Amino acid sequence: MKKIIYSIVTLSLLVFSCSNDDDAFTQPEPLGAYENGIFVSAEGGPSSISYISNDFSVTENQVYFNVNNENLGVYLQSVGFNNDKAYIVVDAGTITVVNRYTFEKLGTIDTGLTLPRYIAFDGDTAYVSDWADPNDTTDDYIAVVDLNANTVTSTIAVAEGPEQVLVNLDKVFVSHKGGYNTNNIVTVINTVDSTTDTITVQSKPDEMAINNQGHLVVLSGGNEPWTGNETPAAITKINVADNAIISSFVFGIGQHPGFMSYSDGNTYYILDNAIYGLSDTDTSLPTASLFDITATSAYGMAVKNNLLYVTDAGSFSGNSTLKVYDLSSGSETNSFDVGVIASKVYFN
Repeated sequence: MKKIIYSIVTLSLLVFSCSNDDDAFTQPEPLGAYENGIFVSAEGGPSSISYISNDFSVTENQVYFNVNNENLGVYLQSVGFNNDKAYIVVDAGTITVVNRYTFEKLGTIDTGLTLPRYIAFDGDTAYVSDWADPNDTTDDYIAVVDLNANTVTSTIAVAEGPEQVLVNLDKVFVSHKGGYNTNNIVTVINTVDSTTDTITVQSKPDEMAINNQGHLVVLSGGNEPWTGNETPAAITKINVADNAIISSFVFGIGQHPGFMSYSDGNTYYILDNAIYGLSDTDTSLPTASLFDITATSAYGMAVKNNLLYVTDAGSFSGNSTLKVYDLSSGSETNSFDVGVIASKVYFN
């Protein structure tokens, strides 16, 4: 289901509070030195990006605004990193390009996009998923972007609701959560000739990763009971060479995991406010969780260096919270005030 809220995991990002009260934060010196840290993107409003240093000693909200004295737009969907640049995808049809270490604005990609979602990179080319008109089930596409010119050079028609985009060798994998509806496929684009193929998985595939075995791992959340057409969730492993399904770990009816992250041979996911880990060698889903989290509304997660980062959107109307957990002990080690409807966590 496409849900756009206007009222208001490799390289990754973290977004903080929209508050202008900087008293609670230590400003980096000099402003714009954002190497070696964490970013959190927040959908808004307004949209924002926050920074936290790796040692958690330096934090700053509204990074983009502080550097460029302008807002990002109505709805920040995601951020992608390529070389020394960060590409900030805003649902209003714009991708803002910044230096990933200073956050100084370098340009925009604002022609050829309608409702962009995610971006992935293949050398000097980027692939951007786009819902186009969200009420039209037939006009969704992948925009092909020349990163040297910051222009859309072509589009590739795909099925409804393209979401996450992942480039692996000569293929682009696109999960189709379904937009305002529901879908159950992963599109595979050949980067050589732009031909496409599809892989059928469980309903509402979203997060994807390449595991240590070189397989594509896809989390499908399934249709929730309130849809009137509940379907099971699953974690599916796919052979990237021939697009064949290797295994599918299907959850029981009523279980709808979300926010998958992959690290060091383990696929982590959230189910009923508990963290689970599925290793590359497991032959069935885990029966016991690793530990519980205390989020009111978990809205995103990432894992790095044995730490789990969870964004808690709370009531979806005020500042969110970034919670940091030690994966070994399950203890919450840090908590930070971040932006409104904070969703994605990235590492710079």
